Amino acid sequence: MATDQPEGGVEEYKVKMETDESEGSDEEYIRPKWDSKLQYLLSCAGFVVGLGNVWRFPYLCQTYGGGVFLIPYLIAFVLGAIPVFFLELAIGQCLKKGCIRLWWHISPYLGGLGYTSLILSFLVILYYNMLLSLVLWYLINSFRNPLPWSSCPTDTKLIEECHKSTPTNYFWYRYTLNISTDIGNSGPLQWWLVLCLAACWLLVFICTVRGIESTGKAIYFTATFPYLILTLFLIYGLTLPGAVHGLLYFMTPNLRKLNNPRAWLDAATQIFSSLSLGFGGHIAYASYNPSRNDCEMDAVMIAAINSLTSLFASIPIFSILGFKATVAYEECLERNVKYITKAFRNESITVDSSAFWLSYLNGTDINKLASLKLANCDRQKFLDQSVSGTGLAFILFTEIVLKMPGSNTWAILFFLMLFSLGISSMFGFVQSILTPLTESRIVSRYIRKEAVCGLICLTAFLLGLVFTLRSGNYWLEMFDAFAATMPLLIIAFFEVIGVVYIYGMKRFSADVEEMTGRPLKCYWKATWQFFSPGIMFLIFVFYVLLEYPWDGLPIERSTVRIPVAGCAPVARSQRLPT
Repeated sequence: MATDQPEGGVEEYKVKMETDESEGSDEEYIRPKWDSKLQYLLSCAGFVVGLGNVWRFPYLCQTYGGGVFLIPYLIAFVLGAIPVFFLELAIGQCLKKGCIRLWWHISPYLGGLGYTSLILSFLVILYYNMLLSLVLWYLINSFRNPLPWSSCPTDTKLIEECHKSTPTNYFWYRYTLNISTDIGNSGPLQWWLVLCLAACWLLVFICTVRGIESTGKAIYFTATFPYLILTLFLIYGLTLPGAVHGLLYFMTPNLRKLNNPRAWLDAATQIFSSLSLGFGGHIAYASYNPSRNDCEMDAVMIAAINSLTSLFASIPIFSILGFKATVAYEECLERNVKYITKAFRNESITVDSSAFWLSYLNGTDINKLASLKLANCDRQKFLDQSVSGTGLAFILFTEIVLKMPGSNTWAILFFLMLFSLGISSMFGFVQSILTPLTESRIVSRYIRKEAVCGLICLTAFLLGLVFTLRSGNYWLEMFDAFAATMPLLIIAFFEVIGVVYIYGMKRFSADVEEMTGRPLKCYWKATWQFFSPGIMFLIFVFYVLLEYPWDGLPIERSTVRIPVAGCAPVARSQRLPT
């Protein structure tokens, strides 16, 4: 790899590239360009706005005190995430290279950053596309009427297992995953998941086969369609009974939660992962921009869209959660009324009058009151029952949608929205791998870009078959928890160090000024030199202290897992569709 660095700004670098190309260097291919600025912005927005905006950010707000969670989130956003995001866009646009060649160009000692980004991108596409496969499976089943997770199967061997759990739990753990008892019991491939995975990879290949020339066309739909569906959910969710309770739960701040160091850790990791920093995708996308593009405005705009989308998605999500809590609360009251009615068979008991009869029993016959199977009906308790990730999408929402009029329509729209969000992010991950590979000397000379893209998708599909085993969900949870958390933060940390202290702050500032046409603001210089690396270092320290026990005691993690109540492993042949 060439490591010579042009001393001038963007234009001199461009001349240097043209000179190298005429001499037959490894810069022989013609670098494509975006068709329009809108196409580039939509591609970046589609990359950063993904599944986590819908099923991770609302959960963190619910866990850490509602609106007060925005305090550490905004601090991490302003001082840490957006400066790194701008740095990736600027350095990619300036040097016109993918992540591998770019870091080798700055310094051979930073070459490992590019390879690490490529490897992590590959690990992420393995399990991320499996999530899309599960979404596709639920989308297909959403066309069935009644919805297959609305009731237990009629097979007498399985009906007891389903009733010990719930129909939605049963459909997820048994009918969809056919999950094994542990990760060591792999079992065979689940053919329905294999077909969904193959379909998703075929779609990704079709949309990315020619790089930005093909993804740029698909992104017009995949990046905008989710906002239409979110708007429909917002309008409908606000009309649901109990929606106001969910919104108040979301907006009511609990300042005591700020004393929890994990709230600050999760806020920082959420915004860094949400902006997809460290993958190399933003460097690749920016490298196809013209040299005079205003990358500073792009960074601010795209980062703002990402965070505002998270807030926008939280409103319908919490409206629906409030509806679910209200329904559960009313059902709890009705069950108590039935028990009280049995105690007073000659009386006409209603929900409103049940409190009077409870008070009467409490003062006259405490033993009879104790014998009643009364539940503690607390709306707050139902609102506190939060889940994230697959638990939110495939269990909680599927249970809620059963109580909504026109449940099939809302299920189809919801899973179609998730699929659109995920597929646009997949375009960015694949581009993170495709760009540096197609820039290499051997690939650019002897292998067509279409063949490279096909090889990436085929290899990822074959390796991703591990997630379609009966133990596949355990592997998926493991990849999701560890593949793209701290490694990305470490990459982002050394990216800042490499640009600011090796490439040079003065030199980089001059390049940015030449690209944007205005001097670099002191805010960017201060965050790049001090605040951003300092925050990332503190996050890493707190992560080590909180995640790994130092006294031999287990550490309680923030991620919620839904238990498989009553679900024992059975073979597919033993199951009947509902």
